[in-house]
Amino acid sequence: MLPSFSETRLKVMDDKPDPGTLSENSEVLFSFGVIADIQYADLEDGYNFQGNRRRYYRHSLFHLRGAIEHWNGEGSLPRCVLQLGDIIDGYNAQYKVSEKSLELVMNTFQMLKVPVHHTWGNHEFYNFSRNYLTNSKLNTKFLEDQIVHHPETVPSEDYYAYHFVPFPQFRFILLDAYDLSVLGVDQSSPKYQQCLKILREHNPNSELNSPQGLSEPQFVQFNGGFSQEQLNWLNEVLTFSDTNQEKVVIVSHLPIYPEASDSVCLAWNYRDALAVIWSHKCVVCFFAGHTHDGGYSEDPFGVHHINLEGVIETAPDSQAFGTVYVYPDKMMLKGRGRVPDRIMNYKKENAFQL
Repeated sequence: MLPSFSETRLKVMDDKPDPGTLSENSEVLFSFGVIADIQYADLEDGYNFQGNRRRYYRHSLFHLRGAIEHWNGEGSLPRCVLQLGDIIDGYNAQYKVSEKSLELVMNTFQMLKVPVHHTWGNHEFYNFSRNYLTNSKLNTKFLEDQIVHHPETVPSEDYYAYHFVPFPQFRFILLDAYDLSVLGVDQSSPKYQQCLKILREHNPNSELNSPQGLSEPQFVQFNGGFSQEQLNWLNEVLTFSDTNQEKVVIVSHLPIYPEASDSVCLAWNYRDALAVIWSHKCVVCFFAGHTHDGGYSEDPFGVHHINLEGVIETAPDSQAFGTVYVYPDKMMLKGRGRVPDRIMNYKKENAFQL
């Protein structure tokens, strides 16, 4: 079992100047945008499954437009935007408007002046099959970078993951948190049977979305996990980054660190992912969505885990996105609306020596 670390060093920026307005002496290397859980649907406001948190289905599109206008207006444009999954809500499938809603959101993203990298969450799979997503505009694998003479760092076609370099010496890795999942796969396939077996071994409830009575509450149908094949690939990429003194940002729809997340929202085999990451020095931070109410913790190995607040549960008079400013010795998340600011210092041995 992963130990519980009660002393999580929460570093929140208070009344700091906007990094985007700091002088050139502050050495901002580059920036990137982050946004999560847009979950657009052409519906009146509703509530989450528990009925205690309001969801603004229709207004999420206005929040996205506001975020894009902000990024497009930055003095120095972000290198890219990371969209952390759940781009449209599962209700779209119920009303048979999944393609229409996706097209509306993707047309909005076309206003963005920089590339956007899409991760896949459970709501993608409520609306579409994995095959459909692979052939859709939500597949941004064409933006990947390949490492010459290192075929072991090329991801398999069996999962949706890739890596890219937005700036020299920085590598971003997108993971497929539903690589192991009963969502979006043909129920007659061996993969589905394998994943259903894993789920049922850990969750005896007739309602597989219910964590009731579970010692490991993450084993619910709306979560998923990472195959060993994907984790082996991640290990190879991180090995390359260690060797070449790169700093790494990892992105996944599902969080993997209990201290930064509600335990029911974690990836099935989050411990396996942590074990890989903790065996390397290069990882600075891990961005995830899924929880909607956000979270942060720095783990004992100096990796910063940020769960971004979801657009879907953000009131019309607020916002939910952020811009991360990258420095030689740290990253600074400047949040908007209900996304708080964060300072993410690099591990001591990992800061650039300029």
